[in-house]
Amino acid sequence: MKTAQDVKVNNVVLIDGSPWLVQKAEYTKSGRNSAIMKMKLRNLLTGSTTETVYKFDDKMEQVNLDQVDVTYSYKADDMYVFMDGEYNQYELSAEDVESVIPYIVDGMTDECKAVFFQGKVISVDLPTTIVRQIDYAEGSARGDTSGKVMKVAKLSNGTELKVADFCEVGDWIEIDTRTGEYKSRAKAPA
Repeated sequence: MKTAQDVKVNNVVLIDGSPWLVQKAEYTKSGRNSAIMKMKLRNLLTGSTTETVYKFDDKMEQVNLDQVDVTYSYKADDMYVFMDGEYNQYELSAEDVESVIPYIVDGMTDECKAVFFQGKVISVDLPTTIVRQIDYAEGSARGDTSGKVMKVAKLSNGTELKVADFCEVGDWIEIDTRTGEYKSRAKAPA
């Protein structure tokens, strides 16, 4: 058991039998009042978020979630199917993989992590950076050299993002999956 003061961002704690991801943890001590921890939490089973306050010495049970390397296989109806190295298939609903859907494309070979809680897969995490090909890009604005010039581009699955002005249709780009932002141009995956 950890105290609330020891819990850090990206830790998973067990509250009322459900795993909660700590998205924000802020220690506050003011005057004569006791120290508190303000936390923003996201339920890994339902996806709901909440902000709450704990006393700094409240006991919290930290959970270590199991992870398995998987790759995207296919989509059937509203279920996304991932497969591990031993050909075990894991089906997740669109709600479970909502944050990674913009980066899922047919034939992708990116190594993902399936996250398990009590033997049940609850989510899939992508690598922090992925490489995708631009399917459509707006035209460049001539003469605009005032700074970091960005334009809208579209990936093959319809996801839109802002890319550097010099990126064209067919270029491969690197995307940060945590923020959804363009990082740089990249070489085509082998």
